[in-house]
Amino acid sequence: MTQASSRESILQKLRTSGDDIPLQAKIVATVDEQIDRYFLQRDLPERQKMVDMMASALSVAQAKVIRCQSHQWPGLMADMIAAAGINSLLMNPDSPEGQLLNQVLPTKVRRFDYAQQIDAWKSELFDAVDAGFTVARSGIASTGTLIIVPDEKTPRTVSLVPPLHIALVYASTLHPDLYTAVKAERWQDGMPSNLVMVSGPSKTSDIQQTLAYGAHGPRWMWVFLIEDESNGDTQP
Repeated sequence: MTQASSRESILQKLRTSGDDIPLQAKIVATVDEQIDRYFLQRDLPERQKMVDMMASALSVAQAKVIRCQSHQWPGLMADMIAAAGINSLLMNPDSPEGQLLNQVLPTKVRRFDYAQQIDAWKSELFDAVDAGFTVARSGIASTGTLIIVPDEKTPRTVSLVPPLHIALVYASTLHPDLYTAVKAERWQDGMPSNLVMVSGPSKTSDIQQTLAYGAHGPRWMWVFLIEDESNGDTQP
């Protein structure tokens, strides 16, 4: 078969591949309906139950969970950073949480951000930054998963490159499961180009089936779970 005839054969298949689209759409709609029916008939856990589930699942995944109130976390985080001997932190100083943390961080802790081009400080990023600080958009309680949406000032590098990932998540943003998160946040209306889902520090068992941490990302993880004073119903 010549190159021209091969190309024509492929094009013909593409032209006729849409014949089954109505049937495929019906199948997809039926499956979607069955999934919706299954999840909508559940009894959803109350907020406090989801907080407990989130903390438990993260702890099982070897993340350190700090449950606290909104007014407590900046001081607690700064104290833990000082006690751990962290000398440098990658963060977004312009975010509301970044501004609060900046006010109480020890002066000896060097701040890094993405105000400059990555090529200007790449070596420092991989060799000198001790920790990265992110704020999760929401969380999935059943699996202890943080949903992080990277942006220009907090790209996914912040949660992936430093050996310690420090994350903050509000109890008011927790969902019981992935299905509820997708529906409540309307992911179908436009998925971001990067959606990072984190359920603890990086781990792998590829080498001799021995569990090891830090092979593909942070070796340690701290999660500040903010149980707001109004029962988690208010998020700054």
